[in-house]
Amino acid sequence: MIQFRMKKSLIFILLLINFLYAQNKEVLLLHSYHKGYKWTDDISLAIEKNFKKNGDIELTTLYMDTKRVVGPIYFEKLASLFKEQLSKRHFDLLIVSDDNALEFTIKYYDYLFKDLPVLFTGINDFDKTLLNENFMKYNMSGVVEQVDLEKNFKLILELQPKLKKLLIINDRSKTGSAVERELRPLIEKYSKKVEIEYVDNINIQNLQNKIKRAGSDTAILLVLLFKDKAGKYFTYKQSLEEIRKFSQIPIYGLWDFYLDYGVIGGLMTSASAQGDAVAKMALKVLKGVHIEDIPILEKSPNKYLFDYKELNRFNLDVKKVVKKYTIINQPHSFIRKYTKLVISTIIIIAILLVILFSMKANINRRKIVEKDLQNRIKFDKVLLDTLPNPIYYKNRDGKFLGCNKAFSKLISIPKKDVIGKTAHDFFAPDIAKKNEIIDKELLKTLGTNTAEVTFHLSNNHMKHIIINKAVYLHNDGSIGGIVCIMDDITERIQQKQFLIQQGKLAEMGDMVAAIAHQWNEPLVELSAQVQDIQTSFLLDELKNVDVENFVKDSMIQIKYMSQTLSDFRNFLKPSTKKKLFSIRKSFEEIFEIIGKQIFYSNINIHFNHDYQKKELLIYGYENEFKQVLLNLINNAKNKIVEKNPNHKSNITINITNCEQFTTIEIADDGGNIDLNIIDKIFEPYFTTKKDGTGFGLYMAKVIIEDKMQGIISVQNKDENVIFTLKLPHNKGI
Repeated sequence: MIQFRMKKSLIFILLLINFLYAQNKEVLLLHSYHKGYKWTDDISLAIEKNFKKNGDIELTTLYMDTKRVVGPIYFEKLASLFKEQLSKRHFDLLIVSDDNALEFTIKYYDYLFKDLPVLFTGINDFDKTLLNENFMKYNMSGVVEQVDLEKNFKLILELQPKLKKLLIINDRSKTGSAVERELRPLIEKYSKKVEIEYVDNINIQNLQNKIKRAGSDTAILLVLLFKDKAGKYFTYKQSLEEIRKFSQIPIYGLWDFYLDYGVIGGLMTSASAQGDAVAKMALKVLKGVHIEDIPILEKSPNKYLFDYKELNRFNLDVKKVVKKYTIINQPHSFIRKYTKLVISTIIIIAILLVILFSMKANINRRKIVEKDLQNRIKFDKVLLDTLPNPIYYKNRDGKFLGCNKAFSKLISIPKKDVIGKTAHDFFAPDIAKKNEIIDKELLKTLGTNTAEVTFHLSNNHMKHIIINKAVYLHNDGSIGGIVCIMDDITERIQQKQFLIQQGKLAEMGDMVAAIAHQWNEPLVELSAQVQDIQTSFLLDELKNVDVENFVKDSMIQIKYMSQTLSDFRNFLKPSTKKKLFSIRKSFEEIFEIIGKQIFYSNINIHFNHDYQKKELLIYGYENEFKQVLLNLINNAKNKIVEKNPNHKSNITINITNCEQFTTIEIADDGGNIDLNIIDKIFEPYFTTKKDGTGFGLYMAKVIIEDKMQGIISVQNKDENVIFTLKLPHNKGI
């Protein structure tokens, strides 16, 4: 039984081990520099390329950005940040690239990466004692980055045996300082063969001046230049561009990221080679090889790399000096021999092909556009003719370019005969002149215009039409002309006028009652005067002066009654056009008709206004406006009589005006309107009266808002109901 359990446990352990090894391996890559720095990017690409062949490796990359920021305080903050980022992550291996990442890893190893195997790459001036001193000997291995300075010195002198001066450019970065230590003995050694000037602490302008003055027997060895004396930072590409602007002499380099940007080449330290080497080590570690069994690669995997364009530019032959090398940008032999001819031919063929394909594409586009345009023209023509609104369009000079069927029918002229004509050929002189003024203004402002006009047609019919105009532009932005769309509102106006007249007739009963009240007093007066003249006649006391007085007094009463009838008759007439009229006169004529009836209903009228400064005028339809006043005042009177028949009540009329509007408030104290219906009282056929038509307030809204472009509203305030009319008082509104 015990043996069975042991076998079972052993099988479980083996399965667990296989499961753990089957899981994806996680590798952390820590770069000293930033993404976009070619050296760093090339190392990453080489590692990723090698790892891609093993699909079970997950690579996480972090950047320290020490080309821009460096120092103990920064490292401490970076360590805290990485601790927060990596605290819940488990890695199988750490790879660090370049010196700052190695220094950071050694310092914070126990804090961040304890017991994690570490591989380094791109390390300059490497010393094994560094690992021993920091107890990292059994946890770390890697690839050393080593520039072979002496071989590059020999290469330069063999390629340019007549060279008299070598200008070495470097900076004071950590890597630059490491290289500078190796350069000192070599400069002393080779100074006997060639003049050597070493520059590592100069601003870019002075360096450019130095390069500009260099003779043709001078060459440049570019070590590094990421920051000048003034503290100005450069990318590898920018520093080389700044040097090459003023350089007419060969430039050699030590790192492959300068290649293809203006350096001839040399025995170069290759980021790709560094990445390849460390990736191969990493794969061994991930397969179970202990890191202490992987020796440090102390000989840097450098390569002879050259740029064909730069060699050709300075007529340098590498074959005589180096046996194994790589040349970039090298054309084929035929192309090399006939470079200019091939390039010229390719350019000409390319240009001809581009022109040919462009012409073909343009022809096809034009065919498609022409077809679409023809279809669009046909569609637009049908669309215009289908629309019931009369439409025409004309050029800047006012000559008609076309119209639709509705316009042709309106003016009773065939469409083809409209073209080339002007507004004077179709409309009355005053309307045509008004159109010209509007058109000139539109062409100046490029705006739109809406106006209402009345046309008298050739068949003696009258049309009320709203004209909407807008300017249209050509493709080049120039003014094409004016488009006009007409809206025939004749039927709508007639219907509204009919409804308004119906509203007036609905008020007829109240009006007749009002006239009866108005006539009651003069009839009593006339009756008394007739009886008095009869008595005087019977008593033979009648004198000529009495007859004259009787006639005079009677005529006053008769004229008063006649005026009442005249006001009533005027009220019934519809207003044919808008005009400026007096608010005061409108109220006076209304109260001439219904004033007595209001008085006998025990209602006081209070006016608050100021007519002394100037006459208050509004622009609109006078008789229809009086109809609105009559309706509102009658409604107030009827409500007061219904609810408070034996109490003294009030109707208050407030008239105020501002620069553009006159506001009229008609308030009564007959009680509030129910809040449930106050929003409905202006709707047609809505009424609370048993025998009401629901027409009065609806027509009031039509007259004030549709016909006179004003506003009518109602509100409850305390125990009062207030109707407010806001009306324009001049033609400019």
